[in-house]
Amino acid sequence: MKINRNYYITKITTVFILILICGGMSMLFNYYYRGVFLASERKLPIYSVDTTEKQIALTFDVNWGPDNTKKILDILDKYNVKATFFIIGAWAEDNIDLVKEIHNRGNEIDNHSTNHPDMTKISRDTIIKEVEITDVIIKKLTGESTNIFRCPFGAYNDNVIETLKDINHFCIQWDVDSIDWQEQGADLEYNRVISKVKPGSIILFHNFKIYSR
Repeated sequence: MKINRNYYITKITTVFILILICGGMSMLFNYYYRGVFLASERKLPIYSVDTTEKQIALTFDVNWGPDNTKKILDILDKYNVKATFFIIGAWAEDNIDLVKEIHNRGNEIDNHSTNHPDMTKISRDTIIKEVEITDVIIKKLTGESTNIFRCPFGAYNDNVIETLKDINHFCIQWDVDSIDWQEQGADLEYNRVISKVKPGSIILFHNFKIYSR
């Protein structure tokens, strides 16, 4: 029986190509699922609270600029509402009486760093220093400690979250942003917030801009 060499060569070549294709697809799928798995392990801050109760958290980042903190406190008192103020250590040292007034009116004061850096662009040791200095300032001015931190610019990565965890701090973000810093007007900001808010939402405002409705 005569053997057709070309037939067998073609068949072997075809099998070899199929093996390469299958191997390549296997590597691709393994890489894809490994990527999905790794992505799921990314460390995240707290964006909102899982609850069905109609409760939300009003938060104010206290930064440099026109300061409306006193007006905000008066409005909160008018409606018997308490809020959380994330303060910068450098601002607190220049506004000692305001820090004490925020606290004395029953609002919460938490840490927003000392000098407002992008936490993803500084070293672990500097992150710790930024947090610990302001912790000391808050304790000195209010008599109370805090383990709550909000990243300046909302910028974080795994190193930031892990470092905060190591010094027993929770990182708090927000799920509703008023974007008040763009100064687009009260109606637009109001509608933006109301359209997104839900039970357990954390809403972001700032102390340097306030509108009357």
